[in-house]
Amino acid sequence: MSSAAGKFLVEAENVAFDLEHRKKIRFNIGKYDSAVEKGKSRYKDFELAKLRAARVKREVVNNLPELLQQFETSITKNGVEVFWAENAVDAVNVAVSFAKEAEAKTLVKSKSMITEEIELNDHLEKNGIEAVETDLGEFIVQVAGERPYHIVTPAMHKSKEDVAELFHKHFDTPLNSTPEELTLFVRKYLREKFLNADVGVNGANFLIAKEGAVAVTENEGNALLSGSMPKLHIVIAGIEKILPSIDDLDLFWPLLAAHGTGQQITVYNNLFFGPRKENEKDGPEKMIVILVDNGRTNIYEDEIVRESLSCIRCGACLNGCPVYKNIGGYTYDTTYSGPIGAVITPHLLDFKEFKHLSFASTLCGKCVEVCPVKIPLTELLLHNRQLANEKGYAPVTEKVALTGSTWFLLHRKLLDLVNGKVKNTFMSLINDKVFGKKRKLKEFPDKSFAKQWEKKKG
Repeated sequence: MSSAAGKFLVEAENVAFDLEHRKKIRFNIGKYDSAVEKGKSRYKDFELAKLRAARVKREVVNNLPELLQQFETSITKNGVEVFWAENAVDAVNVAVSFAKEAEAKTLVKSKSMITEEIELNDHLEKNGIEAVETDLGEFIVQVAGERPYHIVTPAMHKSKEDVAELFHKHFDTPLNSTPEELTLFVRKYLREKFLNADVGVNGANFLIAKEGAVAVTENEGNALLSGSMPKLHIVIAGIEKILPSIDDLDLFWPLLAAHGTGQQITVYNNLFFGPRKENEKDGPEKMIVILVDNGRTNIYEDEIVRESLSCIRCGACLNGCPVYKNIGGYTYDTTYSGPIGAVITPHLLDFKEFKHLSFASTLCGKCVEVCPVKIPLTELLLHNRQLANEKGYAPVTEKVALTGSTWFLLHRKLLDLVNGKVKNTFMSLINDKVFGKKRKLKEFPDKSFAKQWEKKKG
């Protein structure tokens, strides 16, 4: 068993039986579920919208190289410099070099899960540049010294009391502050950061190939401020974020809002085409886009897993997943958690080290049901499991157990050699080791179903 897998099992057991943590997560996801149901009800034909979105994203995935080249050509014409980053090191080097060139002291960030993936903040701080998260949830976890818990709601694991206590400790705000008061405090605090920032960094919800634009949807206005107030605007985005045209946004922006927050459409929907023009008063002096691979071509080369590149990062599969609800986001110990994270992480990182994530699923199919672009996540999880076995990564004990159990289950007479008492004694010896100390299987009856059936039929 890899160190990552061992850590996962220990953490999963600890978190799954943390009743306070479970209470917070279920409360927050419960609010999400209620909002999303309202969001979906606004559609005349919700299933048709999903089918259309799935078709567009499959076309994108199948034509990804051509669309990326078209995007580069179009946005370059708009005065933007484009850089291709094969890995995290390349992406970080480009971003840090431009920040240093701008003599940046402060850098503001938003919509930036990919910067978590490449660990940009750590590298900026090592170069004496303060990196400030401006999304409220991201700001909360940054102050706490933590990573985002969820790809859409980074502070889902914290209650309002947790946040009040955190801000009281770091900013001396009143301990009994309400969420509204804390939000106003953060707004005022961040406004100073925006005014003094030398560089703004955005991620991207979508990259528009035909028109050469970066589409960002948000609720707080911080992405717009990050991309317009500093003199240098840096966009860091995964190569899978492409959409063919602006015309596709009338489908994808509402669909993302409905699944992500339950809104009809998110409050702020921004299109960044390039730096400030000569006749414009506002906007950055310079804009660059860093297109990040960092393992995505590994996914692209696998014709089955390739479908996962259709993901629009709405977070619906996380919120629907019974495993995620019980073990939480941090247990995965990766940037992308939940079902989609379990599919893509082994390919983005080290397959052998992270293959265990694809086995951490009940395969109930809820993730497939809620996905707005119809990614067959359970099929992809099974594909990863098959790959793990084909690569010889399954533990010897697991192979022996599966082979032995298969053999026994195929031979009814062997199962009936001993009665229920013997079976229960055997299970009591291995229960804690196999199923954990906090889970007990139901006891076997004295006689098996087959024996009882024979007796009933006389």
